[in-house]
Amino acid sequence: MKAALITGASSGIGLELAHVMAKEKHNLVLVARSIDKLNELADELTQKHGIKVQTYKADLSNAKEIENLYQQTQDDDIEISYLINNAGFGEYGNFIENDWEKLNNMMQLNMVSLVHLTSLFSKDMVSSSFGKIMNVASTASFQPLPYFAVYAATKSFVLSFSEAIASELKDQGITVTALCPGLTGTGFVEAANMEDTKFLDKAKSGMATPEEVAEYGYEAMMKGKTVAVHGTINSIMANSSRFLPRDLVTTIAKKVQE
Repeated sequence: MKAALITGASSGIGLELAHVMAKEKHNLVLVARSIDKLNELADELTQKHGIKVQTYKADLSNAKEIENLYQQTQDDDIEISYLINNAGFGEYGNFIENDWEKLNNMMQLNMVSLVHLTSLFSKDMVSSSFGKIMNVASTASFQPLPYFAVYAATKSFVLSFSEAIASELKDQGITVTALCPGLTGTGFVEAANMEDTKFLDKAKSGMATPEEVAEYGYEAMMKGKTVAVHGTINSIMANSSRFLPRDLVTTIAKKVQE
């Protein structure tokens, strides 16, 4: 069967993207570490929308598990026409105080695993002359972020990588979209240890919902948009950083993030 593969599909934006894709009658391959949540979601989407849903448990920070995931889809005769690389996480705080193991896992998941999955599945897309890839980046992609130094750097990588391969693949029937949401009401805040920051207090009123971001991202992907920044204010801020001195951009970002 032809299907859309969504990583990190058990919660947040990934969960809502699964709902959007199912509503539009796409068969799904859902991947996360929490298989029980995935199976519950699969049952719900199958009953509600009459689609086929396959679930796989995988730790995507592990290269071997990514290769196993790809092989499982091959063995199950599933053609991935849509690849949504959503899995990822962040870590807030002074860089020198961050835990190295967590930073390393973040870089593996946010960058290396994303590229690995894209490499595997894009080759099959080229063979069939069709495919759509969405890489979930962030508004943090557009400037260095003190206190989010490594996370912002990983998302900058995702944006640059996505734009580059979008250019390479556009003549082969494949589009690549970098979705760049701002702060969104998911579990990201808790996982990143930023509940008590001044930035969060100020940003809560304008925080997007995962449903809003998922709907926007789906439409952008289907239109083949290369860079999709969710929200007018986010778009203005992302683009304005290009016209300011880099030292000033970092200074402002530091004040905001404190």
